Amino acid sequence: MRLATLRTVEGLRLHVRTELGYVDVGRATGDERLSTLAGLLGAGADGLEAAARVAPGASNGVADFAPAVPAPPKIFCLGRNYQEHADEMNKTTSAWPEVFVRFPCCLAGPFDDVYLPSFSSRADYEGELGVVIGARCRHVPAEQALEVVAGYVVLNDVSVRDWQHRGQQWTPGKNFEGTLPVGPELVTADELDQAALVIETHVNGELVQHARTSDMIVGVPELISFLSTFVTLEPGDLIATGTPSGVGTARDVFLDEGDVVEVTVEGIGTIRNRMRKDDRRPASDRWVRLAEEAVSR
Repeated sequence: MRLATLRTVEGLRLHVRTELGYVDVGRATGDERLSTLAGLLGAGADGLEAAARVAPGASNGVADFAPAVPAPPKIFCLGRNYQEHADEMNKTTSAWPEVFVRFPCCLAGPFDDVYLPSFSSRADYEGELGVVIGARCRHVPAEQALEVVAGYVVLNDVSVRDWQHRGQQWTPGKNFEGTLPVGPELVTADELDQAALVIETHVNGELVQHARTSDMIVGVPELISFLSTFVTLEPGDLIATGTPSGVGTARDVFLDEGDVVEVTVEGIGTIRNRMRKDDRRPASDRWVRLAEEAVSR
């Protein structure tokens, strides 16, 4: 089953893709709890079964895609989870997952423009597989971890490298608003084997990243088990599983106004975002100057 959150005159509404088009789940089932992804996941197996029974119907107008996971309680991201990516960055890896977090204000739709800060020239792409949690859980054994997965999405962990690398923590460079496009749909776990999917990123039509999820250092089951060791995972939590090699910073090539980035994950689909410049400036140029010091290091 493929679920998409669409922007409508009534606000964000959850839709299921049928052979004839997208159908509003809440309206089709008569259960408004199922009008959002959070409501559907909160309803557990009953919610998913109700959505799966929705009769085929034609889409009402042009689909305007919002983030496929519009309101995740938590967003976890994994760094250096592909050996070749760690190598190109001249970084070591370990069995301990390198986890950082993003905030929901970072989310963007799968075809939205992404606004990059005008005071940085080091914005970069990171095509990734996203995992969406479907059940509240804690201390999940790796061999049971896929049982708590609701489904999978495509995402682009757009990063502002000078703000990422200026300090010891990555939070500033990973949390510029609207820099995490997610979608286009959530493909439910029963329809997709995540173990060896092809991930590709194109910038302006040029292939820059190509790998399989089987190349991950820490696979999806182990990552869920690790995260659930220190925090309770909740329905709708989003996990970005890390990016392969081929990022721009390894070649000193960065995103600019008008660039188009496409990320494709086999079996899920493609997100496509045009880069724009956000002309707003910080209240103080002090932070801009300090961030620029990272470039010369």
